[in-house]
Amino acid sequence: MILPGAILFICSVLAFALSAVCGGGASFILIPLLGWILPGAQVPAALSIGTAASSVSRIAVFFKNIRWSVVVWFVPSAIPAVWAGAWLLSYVNPIYLELILGMFLLSNLMLLLKPAKKNPAEKDMSVVILPFIGFAAGFVSGLTGAVGLLFNRFYLRYGLTKDEIIATRAANELLLHLVKLCLYVSFGLLTMHVVGYGLLIAIAAVVSAFLVKRILPYISESDFQKIGYTAMVLSGLFMFVNASNNIVSQDHLHVSYVAAEDGIETKMQWRQRTFQIDIEYDDGALEIEYPILREDLPADQQLRVNELAQGADNVLLEEVYGVNKHYYEVYVYKAGELIKYDI
Repeated sequence: MILPGAILFICSVLAFALSAVCGGGASFILIPLLGWILPGAQVPAALSIGTAASSVSRIAVFFKNIRWSVVVWFVPSAIPAVWAGAWLLSYVNPIYLELILGMFLLSNLMLLLKPAKKNPAEKDMSVVILPFIGFAAGFVSGLTGAVGLLFNRFYLRYGLTKDEIIATRAANELLLHLVKLCLYVSFGLLTMHVVGYGLLIAIAAVVSAFLVKRILPYISESDFQKIGYTAMVLSGLFMFVNASNNIVSQDHLHVSYVAAEDGIETKMQWRQRTFQIDIEYDDGALEIEYPILREDLPADQQLRVNELAQGADNVLLEEVYGVNKHYYEVYVYKAGELIKYDI
């Protein structure tokens, strides 16, 4: 635990310091690292301990910059959503969630390429949307233990300065983190091992908060925006690549291309299923085929296959989808001969 703990502490200090300068992102930097140390379902619990401490330290340091008009509309709807996200965590594979979040963060690339603009005035953003944003933030936070960068765009559009973003986001998220920790305890995800790594992250978060207080005055508002969008894109790229590699390895994802008589046959293997796509050049038709079991057929088609399969050595079935068509292919192996039927 000493070596992983030391690596985690150093990375956490740097991540939370970078997070403050970027307007968020420490959690998304630490998720892959914690995934290397802890089981996937325990990562959000450990992360929430550290991020709760980070919120407390940032509130203490930037208290006068909190925009309370945002907090009072944001928090009430976020609390019940946290429960929904934490509950769903027991049923969702964290790898696929990381993939989705990575793609969402990558969508900020266009904002990064645009010239930095002065934040719009608060009146341009109606307070009516704040409860909806709070609900979305609470749900994602309960599911992943992280939320900062995902909603950083909202804070920028609402007209908050860099100091106000750090302070207001900390105030919004503190209660969410505390609720999440209670839920993680009730779901049995908060073990002593998790608490140990969580407290290590918490200490690093407090240290970084006081370091950031000295750095922030030297960063302009436009640079703050640019750095924030850059962090979102880079975090998204890292999460997308990391999740994609894990999915390929975990689910045995494999794609192959084979030349066919009238076109190209593409096969994708995922877990225990094989999906096949045939592209025919002669009529430009696109068909998707994949193997099925006999019990997957409708009752009348099962009777038809039973008739065709009499005396057969082996029978293979494929379901075929095309433009305005849907049918089944039956491959019957009998006495060394292969016969194909379309039904």
